[in-house]
Amino acid sequence: MDFLKQPWPWYISGPLIGLIVPVLLFAGNKAFGISSSLRHICAICIPANISFFKYDWKKEAWNLFFVAGIIIGGFIAVQLLNGQHHVKISPATETLLKQQGVKDFTGLLPNDIFSFQQLLTLKGLVFIIIGGFLVGFGTRYAGGCTSGHAIMGISTLQWPSLIATCCFMTGGLVMTWFILPYLIRL
Repeated sequence: MDFLKQPWPWYISGPLIGLIVPVLLFAGNKAFGISSSLRHICAICIPANISFFKYDWKKEAWNLFFVAGIIIGGFIAVQLLNGQHHVKISPATETLLKQQGVKDFTGLLPNDIFSFQQLLTLKGLVFIIIGGFLVGFGTRYAGGCTSGHAIMGISTLQWPSLIATCCFMTGGLVMTWFILPYLIRL
């Protein structure tokens, strides 16, 4: 049981994630992606006459079970398999973030930025509300999320997924090195 309570290295978890692609393809030509499940939920719940939500969502119901499994698995991992390990980041990154004013490294996300107390501040508004909107808008605009494009799209040799993944990576680098240092100081 201790093996399950410890963080897994990339060379174990990465190939396991990568194996999802052939399993889904062999199991019925299914595409891996999480953001499409929100569209399915909206198609189920929104009775409005919106053409984007008018499709046979029942054919994609497996995706909702997949997402439910991720949520249940995450709950089990936190509640039953939590080894109380701190998130390991490089000492250089921790030093750099401390210089920017981030002091709390005890959780998965720094509480100095992502907490209910920060939600009502300018920093919380920018990071949580505006950032969340931009992620949702970008996901819809790109036609999928990073997992769908980078894991499934590239492995099935889809040119748009390669372009989208390159844009995701470029945007992440620009955000991390040029924008984030100014936003943390808000």
